[in-house]
Amino acid sequence: MIHEILQVGPLQCNCSILGDDASGEAIVIDPGAEIGRIQATLQKHRLTLKQILITHAHIDHIAGAARLKALTGAPIFYNRNDLPLVRMMDEQAAWLGMETPEVQAPDDTLEEGRVVSTAGITGQILQTPGHTEGSVCLYIPEQKLLIAGDTLFAGSIGRTDLLGGDGRKLMRSIHDRLLVLPEETLVVPGHGPTTTIGCEKETNPFLSDLRG
Repeated sequence: MIHEILQVGPLQCNCSILGDDASGEAIVIDPGAEIGRIQATLQKHRLTLKQILITHAHIDHIAGAARLKALTGAPIFYNRNDLPLVRMMDEQAAWLGMETPEVQAPDDTLEEGRVVSTAGITGQILQTPGHTEGSVCLYIPEQKLLIAGDTLFAGSIGRTDLLGGDGRKLMRSIHDRLLVLPEETLVVPGHGPTTTIGCEKETNPFLSDLRG
């Protein structure tokens, strides 16, 4: 499987491009900005975009999705519980001092247990509310890969002081959905370096109460 991670936009969101060598089909996760770079990466690997997945509807993760859909025809998927964040996109843009992007309602919602697949790539949606009410992660068992959005970071966890945030829900999501995955699972957070489930179980200071 092809997997490239691009740090896009002013907040350096980790945008994942997943592609299957044999079929040439691809999934893009969290195209928050720099759609030209994302397209160039798809073209470099001769990939055809089939799906656009959004882990949560904060502007730095979703801002470029509508443009990428317009250019490729690929549908957009995210959890409908984050629609309140979409409706306040102008306020989100004001926080960063940027123009309000066009943001669309999802073509379909992402719920717990939903299977996401293209030819050669199959993953499962883990619903992980806490950072936002509609936050989700994508787990690809065959690759032992977790695209974690802003739920879990290397040495940290998602913030809960923004609209839709809930600390108790976040910790429950991490405990019930993420820490049960194999320890060798590679975690790609929404920002910053990659890590593993095992490393975070052992060393993440925010998870000390969940150990054991």
